[in-house]
Amino acid sequence: MFVLGIDPGLSRCGYGCVEHGRTPRAVAAGVIRTDPALDLPHRLAEVQLELRALISELRPDVVAIERVLFQHNVSTAMGVGMASGLAMAEAVAAGCDVVEYSPNEIKQAVAGSGSAGKHEIGEMVRTLLGLPNVLSPVDAADATAVALCHLARVPGRRARAAVTASQKASAS
Repeated sequence: MFVLGIDPGLSRCGYGCVEHGRTPRAVAAGVIRTDPALDLPHRLAEVQLELRALISELRPDVVAIERVLFQHNVSTAMGVGMASGLAMAEAVAAGCDVVEYSPNEIKQAVAGSGSAGKHEIGEMVRTLLGLPNVLSPVDAADATAVALCHLARVPGRRARAAVTASQKASAS
């Protein structure tokens, strides 16, 4: 299973693809950047085209996206929300499952604490994937943490789905 994690943003949209296995393996990580001097529709089009190309190249089974819960800056929140929507739409159009995780869920799954800082998350991503260095920029590490969060949650989701299916079958 390939999971593409997305840390959405309009100026910097981080991505990290991880392959599920006995130990997770990093496949790709980086950042999609747009020029702040461009107008909003052109920046969104750039993000959309880059996401489409990335999904087409990596062919993830699941696209896991960091959910935006709160931002102090309204214009930043709007850009993050738009980038998140583009990621969801492109993933669904490519036939991928889409899941969202809150920042606290991601931190808890990757670092064991919902209050972990950026440095701790970067170090845990490096450790979990056996990388020689912390991923840079931080948006790439954050996106990879989203993918790792999903992999950590998959067994629980499968178990809950099996219980639900079993309950439905016994109710029939």
